[in-house]
This record gives sequence, structure tokens and C-alpha cells, in this order.
Amino acid sequence: MKTSDSDKNFDISRRRLLAAAGIGTGMLLTSSFTNAEENAPASTAAGSTNPVATPPVAGLHLQFGADASAEMVVSWHTLQPVKQPRVLIGRPDGKLEQTVGADEVSYVDAKSNQTVYAYHAKVGGLDADSAYLYAALHDGAEAQCGTFRTSPRGRHALRFTSFGDQGTPTLGRVFDPPAGVTLPGTTYINDNLGSPAAGDTTLGVERLRPLFHLFNGDLCYANLAHDRVRTWWDFWNNNTRSARNRPWMPSPGNHENELGNGPIGYKAYQTYFSLPAADGQTEVTHGLWYSFTAGSVRVVAIANDDVVYQDGGDSYVRGYSNGAQKAWLEKELAAAREDKAIDWLVVCMHQVAISTADKFNGADLGIRQEWLPLFDKYAVDLVVCGHEHHYERSHPIRGQQNNATLTPIPVGTSTDVIDTTKGTVHMVIGGGGTSVPSNELFFNPPCCRVIMRVGVLNPDTHKRPPVYAVEEAPWSAVRNAAHAYGFAAFDLDPGAHPGDFTTITVTYYDVVGPDGQIAPFESFALRRPRRD
Repeated sequence: MKTSDSDKNFDISRRRLLAAAGIGTGMLLTSSFTNAEENAPASTAAGSTNPVATPPVAGLHLQFGADASAEMVVSWHTLQPVKQPRVLIGRPDGKLEQTVGADEVSYVDAKSNQTVYAYHAKVGGLDADSAYLYAALHDGAEAQCGTFRTSPRGRHALRFTSFGDQGTPTLGRVFDPPAGVTLPGTTYINDNLGSPAAGDTTLGVERLRPLFHLFNGDLCYANLAHDRVRTWWDFWNNNTRSARNRPWMPSPGNHENELGNGPIGYKAYQTYFSLPAADGQTEVTHGLWYSFTAGSVRVVAIANDDVVYQDGGDSYVRGYSNGAQKAWLEKELAAAREDKAIDWLVVCMHQVAISTADKFNGADLGIRQEWLPLFDKYAVDLVVCGHEHHYERSHPIRGQQNNATLTPIPVGTSTDVIDTTKGTVHMVIGGGGTSVPSNELFFNPPCCRVIMRVGVLNPDTHKRPPVYAVEEAPWSAVRNAAHAYGFAAFDLDPGAHPGDFTTITVTYYDVVGPDGQIAPFESFALRRPRRD
């Protein structure tokens, strides 16, 4: 295979970065290096290496800090502890700027008793809107490299993407055929409700090269898997193709709740990710809600299992924060609306306030009771969700009907240009790759099943069954019944001058084939006046 010029340039820069840190990189590709680079030892590993005993750098991925223009976290994981985990940070030409040690965290998977170690290098002092090359390594392991760009500071154009409910495209479970059926050899099936589309969506995101990706919960469905650790490994092996080059910023879904993994089940999620700290969190709740600023956008990620009625995880944890998350959320939204440098307020969460799918999860009254009044009060522009495994969006909504389901009230019916100062647009983007789509279950005409409460614990299923009410859905704007899988892209135009409108052009793409083939389903614009 012929190597492209960009691949050659990246490899040269990578070798320069490692050589500048005193790490050998094998045969060098160019004679223009310094003498130190040319004389580096012919090894790709840091320190003495035993390839049998030394775990590799696995699942390399990025997360923003609270200030996306200056802070980045580089993360990876192993199945045994390592020595001197660290990250080299340099420029695209390979010039080394800093070396940052990584903190080790771990959890013991309660199902397999396997310990997983994760390493998080928190890098600060970065230049805004700047490209960086980095290498993650620990003693004895080959360095793994990636690139990233920090966010611009202030009002600049940027792009981000979003989907939820992915799973993995891998076959990780041995199929146990029913009695009387014999198969010729071992047969493997997917262990976590994934599908081939779970790989296609990742490559679709990479086609657009966003600054960051919002992942709206139900990442890999490890709680359903026979082998939860392998499922997380497969998830990261799939998504590192994108997440090593741009932050994937998640919100936790009900399937991140894994029985026995921490007091409320989120210990695996909290170990793999290192997210900005937030007020009101404890050792049990750290990382479950957070915010960050990218350009003129404040993103607020929240954890809906704290407020929803549905019993959807491995344990029923409604109310686990004792109001701490809600207090933080109101303070965060108020601060964002007071900040004249922030035009756009985007919430990322998992379960939904709106859905027109029948015989699926439905909307949850808990979200309408706890979150929607805050979204109205502080004029949230956009909410991105998952949970329902299809794509649909609402008209801008503000206020609620005085009825049992607290039906959201639409404040406009335009579907091409939407003024978000009038109301909040909710987008359900749950087609990340799961094998149980809901796009063929729409009510016609649009209606919504709302979970009003849960019933008595069923001793056979160990679940509290949802109790539903059905409402009309005047807030329903656009639905995609034809395709199950896809994601949304958001292109911010900040406007040229104070007093201009700022616009986010939203395009929802169907993922239609291998290699991330995508086709636009619809495009529309959100707009509001700049606040400077």
C-alpha cells in the first residue's frame, strides 16, 4: 500500500516527538533530524520491554477540561498496573512542549472480579484554537499517538456532532443454541445489543472531523453483557479511531448502571472517563454531571437516572444525588445566561422529555417535573438526548400544559429556521448503532407515551414496571421513520458583529453503509441574537 504524504508527515512528527523525549523510535524516515534523533535507540517502547508481560496502551481517548480552549485530558486503560504513565505534548511538527504524568484509577468489575486500570493525564496551559500532537505511553509499552485541536476562545466558528445508544460491532459471546440444536463448531454473537452500524457511525463522525462529539448515553450496554470488561474494551477499540483525535464527551445512560460496580453502579463509567469537576459531587457521584465551554457554547451534561421514574438500569437509583445535581444545574444554567461571552446553551442528557415511539421507552414525567422548568427559566437553546433508538426533534417548546403529563407547549411551528430565544429544541439522536431500533414504532398521528410512575417490584424480573399515560404530541416537528442509524452535526456561525444573529446549522445524517457512508436526512437552522 502506498503511504500518503500526510501519513509520512505524521510519522515523521511522531518520531521527532518521541526522540525529543529520549525515546527511541526505530528506523527514522528522514535524514533531516538532529543528531540526537538519529542516535536514538532502535526501540518503540519506553524503558525496557517485555512484550508478553507489558500491557499496551489501550483505548486511547480524549476529554476536554472545563475550559476547552486550554485544557485536555488524555486517557487509556490496561488490565494490570503500569509504571510511569505519561503523555508527551507537542506541536504538529513534533516539537516537544511538555510531559504530563497520568493519574491511575481503577475498579474491580463485580461480575468477573477483573481489575481495570485507567490512566488520565490532565494537560493545561494549552493555546486556544491550536493543533497538538501527543503520545501516550508507560514503561515497556509502545507509545500510541494522536492529535487534537483546542477550542477557539470567544466567538468563532466550530463544529460538533452527537449521537447516543451505540453498543459495539463485535461478536463477543459464545452462542448457546436451544435444546436439540447442534451447530458445527463455536458460534459467536454480539454480547451487548450492538450491530455493524456501531462501527459505521464512528467512521461517519470522522468524515466530518468535528471539534468534539457529544455522546448521549447508553455507550456500550456493558450491563447487559456476559463479559462486561470485554464489552468496554470492544467499545474503546472501535471508538478510539475517532476519540483519540477529538474529545468524546458523554452523559451517562441507564445502561451505564452496572450491578455491583460502585454503590450506584457507575464505577466503570467513572473510571474510563475523567470529566470536569462539578459542585455537589461526592466520591459516589463524581463525573456524572459537568459542563465545559467551547467558543461561545456552554455544554451542560447531566445524569437523568437521578430524576427519571423508569427502572432502566441494573439497580433503581432515582434520587441518588439528594438534590445536589439539580442545585448545581440551576446554578450552572444561571451563570451561563449571565455570561455575556456565552450565546448558546446546550444540554446533553440520555432519557427524554419527548418521544413519539409506541411500545418503546417513552418520555419520562420525572424529566418534565425536574428539568424542563429550569430549561425554560434559563432559556436553554438545545437539548440532545438518546434512549429512544431513532431520530426525531421537537418544535421549540416553553411552558407546560396544566395536565397530568405536563405536556410541553410548542411556541412555533417553523421547521427550517428556529428562534431559540422563544423555546428549546429537543433532539432525540439514539441511532448510534444498537440492534433494537425504534424508528418503525412511531404513533401515527404523533402521540407520546409518558412514564408517570413505576409499579411494585416484580420478583421475576427484579424491575418496577412503568405506568404510562398517552398524550397528544403538538410539540412533534420532524421524525425519521426510514432509517434507524445516524447522527447530527452542528455548525456554529458566530455572526460577524455585535448585534448580529448567531446561527447553528444542524444537519442530521443517516449512516447508510460501511466506511462511514452518510447521507443528509434534513438540515435546519437555530438562531438567536449575539449577546455581546
